[in-house]
Amino acid sequence: LLGPRYISPAPHGGFVVSEECGDVKVFMSSRKLLCSLSSKYGHRFGNPAGVCVDVDGSILVADEQRRTVHLFPERGAPVCLVSAGLRRPAGVACSSFGHLFVADAGENCVKVFKY
Repeated sequence: LLGPRYISPAPHGGFVVSEECGDVKVFMSSRKLLCSLSSKYGHRFGNPAGVCVDVDGSILVADEQRRTVHLFPERGAPVCLVSAGLRRPAGVACSSFGHLFVADAGENCVKVFKY
């Protein structure tokens, strides 16, 4: 890993790690690399920060530089969930009820979104 930042458990015992250099890696329970989100989805991150995995197995990533939160489904194209209203999204968490919590370090608050 190059500059690991945030980590989240993933389904089936694996985990997801954001890297300071601009990528997010997904590992299997055996700790072997499963994929890079940049490679798998052809997505360019600015500065990925917080990561989490929702009940459907989709990976959510906060991008501090681009001020966005993207959802990466197991199948299909990435979806931008939040593209406005964030100054410096850092940590993210999601609930089983479809709520997305974003720690906005630029505004010193936590913002809640429904997705």
